[in-house]
Amino acid sequence: MSCLMVERCGEISFDSPDQNAKCVRMLGDARVRGQTGVVSERRGSYPFIDFRLLNNTALSGEVGTKKKVKRLLSFQRYFHASRLLRGIVPQASLYLLDEDYLGQARHMLSKVGMWDFDIFLFDRLTNGNSLVTLLCHLFNVHGLIHHFQLDMVTLHRFFVMVQEDYHSQNPYHNAVHAADVTQAMHCYLREPKLASFLTPSDIMLGLLAAAAHDVDHPGVNQPFLIKTKHHLASLYQNVSVLENHHWRSTIGMLRESRLLAHLPKELTQDIEQQLGSLILATDINRQNEFLIRLKSHLDNQDLRLEDAQDRHFMLQIALKCADICNPCRVWDLSKQWSERVCEEFYRQGDLEQKFELEISPLCNQQKDTVPSIQIGFMTYIVEPLFERWAQFTGNTPLSENMLNHLRRNKAKWKSLLHKQHSSSRSNDHSGQVTGSQEQSLNEEETP
Repeated sequence: MSCLMVERCGEISFDSPDQNAKCVRMLGDARVRGQTGVVSERRGSYPFIDFRLLNNTALSGEVGTKKKVKRLLSFQRYFHASRLLRGIVPQASLYLLDEDYLGQARHMLSKVGMWDFDIFLFDRLTNGNSLVTLLCHLFNVHGLIHHFQLDMVTLHRFFVMVQEDYHSQNPYHNAVHAADVTQAMHCYLREPKLASFLTPSDIMLGLLAAAAHDVDHPGVNQPFLIKTKHHLASLYQNVSVLENHHWRSTIGMLRESRLLAHLPKELTQDIEQQLGSLILATDINRQNEFLIRLKSHLDNQDLRLEDAQDRHFMLQIALKCADICNPCRVWDLSKQWSERVCEEFYRQGDLEQKFELEISPLCNQQKDTVPSIQIGFMTYIVEPLFERWAQFTGNTPLSENMLNHLRRNKAKWKSLLHKQHSSSRSNDHSGQVTGSQEQSLNEEETP
């Protein structure tokens, strides 16, 4: 079955409106309970940042009682559910594609393993459903549907749940980012050094973790949640707050959809725990921890990929690479991602300024330009990780290609930063790449 045909298999209709209402109520409001030891979060339990709460905090110096917090969050969840019950279908769930667009999307999927895959174009061709369409295709390509005997309708419904729980208004942490990370993960899973040892469980875990690693991201970072005394910060005791939320939300959706309900209890427990280990590894605060461990393994040459523990560690490294691979993409794609993530930073800075909070690092649009942010990110975060990844893979064509893009992109940002500093005619410190600047960069670039 074609991955694009699946789009039309996920709809379920009932004979009466009552049955539809019961189904929506069950999916939207039921507390998800599992038999495993992992505590899941109910889908939509903690939606967007409520600025009324933040405003009260700024005025009174404290957040309201937990009862008030729950009341506000419950109202937002009720509003979302009531839209569904009234038959107001979210626009993102409509599949109105003509044959030309479907044909182009199919053609792109035939090249999904290429590093220059344009996820922005693919998202347009799929009418904003890049994550669902990509996952359906990859699960089919890797034989996961057959191996795990997954129900196609249930699988599609789960993918839709994941995609819809990303916040489309986030410039960066949205479903397109999740699709981009998933496509990168697919490329890394095919690296010969790793691919020959991977089991179907490893592949499914890698793809699921990539797809859901930032699900329900609020568009602000952990320090923001902590200093505004957000409920999630209290729930996870200020440790990997967002990553814990992404993991527990994913487990909640898995149980709600009953995607894995037919599998043995021990296997589902293992899948839930390993998903958590993978998603928690994306916490940028743990970067040095993983780099030191990876360096030790490579220096001692003691990685044994026949061992499940070592394979899982390399899946964690692969996911970390996929999560921050934007600087390793071709310039046109990399630049878009850079400007998107900085726009999200700046929005947080504007909020912090509005509510008289200390502006977080990298979030001050007047001081932190896109080139300076990107140069620092590439130098201290991206380069060390990808150089070690290339050492692990044995400098494959993909690894060399990524490092070449990384060096070229860094040189371009340095050139832009120099022009910003030397230009006396411009007072614009936003860091956005202008058309003339980009043209000049393209002329300077050597093939």
